Amino acid sequence: MIHLRRIPELWRRFNGVARYPLIGLLLFAASLVPAFESHGTQFGGMPDRPFDALAIVAVALQCLPLAVCRRWPVACLALVSLGFAVDQLRGYHSVAGTALAIALLNAGSRSERHRRATVLVFSVAFVALTLVFVMLGAGEPLSELATFYVALALVWGIGAWLRSTRAAEAERRRRVAHDTRAAERTRIARELHDVVTHHVTAMVVQSEAARYLATKPERLDETLTVVTDTGRRALTELRHLLDVLNPDHGSGTPAADGLRTLVEQTRQAGQPVEFTEEGKPAPSTGSAGPVAYRVVQEALTNALKYAHGSRTSVQVHHGEREVTVEVSTDGSGDRDVSLGGSGRGLAGLRERVDVLGGDFSAGQTTGGGFYVRARIPAGSSS
Repeated sequence: MIHLRRIPELWRRFNGVARYPLIGLLLFAASLVPAFESHGTQFGGMPDRPFDALAIVAVALQCLPLAVCRRWPVACLALVSLGFAVDQLRGYHSVAGTALAIALLNAGSRSERHRRATVLVFSVAFVALTLVFVMLGAGEPLSELATFYVALALVWGIGAWLRSTRAAEAERRRRVAHDTRAAERTRIARELHDVVTHHVTAMVVQSEAARYLATKPERLDETLTVVTDTGRRALTELRHLLDVLNPDHGSGTPAADGLRTLVEQTRQAGQPVEFTEEGKPAPSTGSAGPVAYRVVQEALTNALKYAHGSRTSVQVHHGEREVTVEVSTDGSGDRDVSLGGSGRGLAGLRERVDVLGGDFSAGQTTGGGFYVRARIPAGSSS
């Protein structure tokens, strides 16, 4: 036996394609029950008449088109209206008259084109039907006829409101899906920028230095080993990044405990780096650790690009509520090795830090170098 609490769930699962035909069949069956004869909608003031063969036709015209009302809402409304007119003019007043409101509501909510023309045509048809009742002397007051028209207009208006609500919801979902895809593309692009730019920059700098070590085989072999190790690290981080696309995978972003490895790699590329790390990462830093890693990574990449060989300072402080990062150069390096850049890295870092509610700044130092500073609240999820 079906539990009463499951009835709403079962109704939702029962899709609209089958729902309207069921309603039509129920109205058709109820209209043919003798006890329900002449107990339906009464419009126009015609006296009640017993059912005959034409009554079955009128009932069928009102009920059966509901089976296709979702696909052809205007055609369904036209057939139902015709059956309703016959029903009222003949005085059957069957229960099937309820189908007019259903068809009207459906047409108002599903008609996509020629909506104004539909309203105009059916309004003219209603006026014509009213004049027929007046000519037949049915005796229905004009105020009652006007009230019935207002009721029909209200039903159409409810259908139009449902349509606009459904369209607004569909547009909202489309925008959310679009924004989500755009945000995901942007996030992956930033991760790729951070990983590829840093490691490739280090490899280019190391390869440039290898040109001048042809006469020193031991130094050349050491440099080529560093280039190989850098390439392997790049591949490892790219694998981590691609794992982000797996829903069952974690963040896939290196945490703050990899800073020493990052600094050591930069030193191997020929950049003198002084690294200071105070405190220990909190057990639950959220996205603060990975973002701090990316800040240091981007800053060291820029140091290799624009201040190669200059003294570089990296200071990281792990607090209970935030992580602070400061990277600076003294500007005494070789500027001729600059590899150029798009500026996307710093802009991406600023957005990442802002999302977590932190502060980010970058600029030039008085000595001609540059600095990058970030304050990242701990415990926030990006």
